Amino acid sequence: MDSSSLSILGPLKPTSLASSSEEDPPNPSTALLSKTDSTSPKTTTTILFVSLLLITCIALAASGAFAFLFFSSASSFSSNSSQTSLNVESTARPLTKLDRPVVLLISSDGFRFGYQFKTPTPNIGRLIANGTEAQTGLIPVFPTLTFPNHYSIVTGLYPAYHGIVNNYFYDPITGDKFTMSSHEPKWWLGEPLWETVANHGLKAATYFWPGSEVPKGSWNCPVNFCQHYNGSVPFEERVDTILKYFDLPISEIPVFMTLYFEDPDHQGHQVGPDDPEITEAVANIDKMIGRLIQGLEKRGVFEDVTILLVGDHGMVGTCDKKLIFLDDLAPWIEIPKDWVHSYSPLLSIRPPAGVSPSDVVAKMTEALSSGEVENGMRLKVFLKEELPERLHYAENDRIPPIIGLVAEGFTVEQTRSNRKECGGAHGYDNAFFSMRTIFIAHGPQFERGRKVPSFENVQIYNLVTSILKVQGAPNNGTASFPNSIILPSS
Repeated sequence: MDSSSLSILGPLKPTSLASSSEEDPPNPSTALLSKTDSTSPKTTTTILFVSLLLITCIALAASGAFAFLFFSSASSFSSNSSQTSLNVESTARPLTKLDRPVVLLISSDGFRFGYQFKTPTPNIGRLIANGTEAQTGLIPVFPTLTFPNHYSIVTGLYPAYHGIVNNYFYDPITGDKFTMSSHEPKWWLGEPLWETVANHGLKAATYFWPGSEVPKGSWNCPVNFCQHYNGSVPFEERVDTILKYFDLPISEIPVFMTLYFEDPDHQGHQVGPDDPEITEAVANIDKMIGRLIQGLEKRGVFEDVTILLVGDHGMVGTCDKKLIFLDDLAPWIEIPKDWVHSYSPLLSIRPPAGVSPSDVVAKMTEALSSGEVENGMRLKVFLKEELPERLHYAENDRIPPIIGLVAEGFTVEQTRSNRKECGGAHGYDNAFFSMRTIFIAHGPQFERGRKVPSFENVQIYNLVTSILKVQGAPNNGTASFPNSIILPSS
């Protein structure tokens, strides 16, 4: 399957944002108490009338001011025109130093939406205040795993179409196994952004990103512009290398760059999403963003560069009491280990030839719903073609025929053990809010202080090609999406 054979899916329906539902303040009422004195009734009546008139005028003025502020605030939450700034920008801001748009795509792995509130993040906050943010987070594709999502971000394709259907999987025809160090082009379908840019005769640079080391089309992972993954490289060195690209002659600066950080995913798996280690990791990511901003400002290009800060998925806490054991299904059906390609949070099973997948699903469902399997109701198994369509997880032979959706925070294992573990995981249904991540965009074509509804990350490919003014490859994103989020050129 290649990009020419990809079917374009219909437009997505972003989650609408509910507007504020404040009530109008009650009309002020003042009780005027008359005093017993020598004032004549006529004078008293006059004073009362003037007082009522003045109070009414003040109340009307206050109500008018409140109404103006309220409706201005409420309108800021409308789906595609939401903003917090009063000065509406109608067109993209002109470049001052660069001669063409440059996009820097940054991934903070496992940055769950909401982490930005765990600790002061002044640098991320600066990007938000002066840019555009998905107000309730970026929606990952299913499965909410690192490699499928990173490659969806740069291809605009769901995993079934770009081929990276899991972090680890088998080719059912050849029996070859894909791992996160597999760089053969046969695995990586679609056209990633660095290839699109290179195909147009432009320069791209990648400082780590799944798939970036794979030669495809005009992209051959050029020396000095394509870093081979090495998780031991300090984050500071990664940022400084990106900054050095802006020291090149303007005509040689790559128009598209990627930058990748493993945190806070690394800590999330070890301690879950609520540990102080997460807070420290988020603070360090903010520090790296500050280092980047400072370096771009020093070179006079910060306002010219489009920065897209995203994550690939969220994180949820897991613990031993939330376990489902496949061996507990034995009275109904035995699931041998060699049938299972992945356990959790995505259970995938490929029975051998001669064993009916539908029979396996029927027997597993009977067992799980019997009430006799511990946490059985926390796992639902499907033939892949019967999965909810919104998951887009069927149209590829690399996806095993049986898929199990695990409840949020639960884990599937083969056999009971005495191992004790509490940590964090991702890979669950992308409908879970805990799987959401961040989308923050800052640059000439993004309105300052704007909030937009959540959207799936397959939309980012078209967004980048639109900013760079290059023709993209067929993908699952919506062609009109960029028009709803970026400012048109003047």
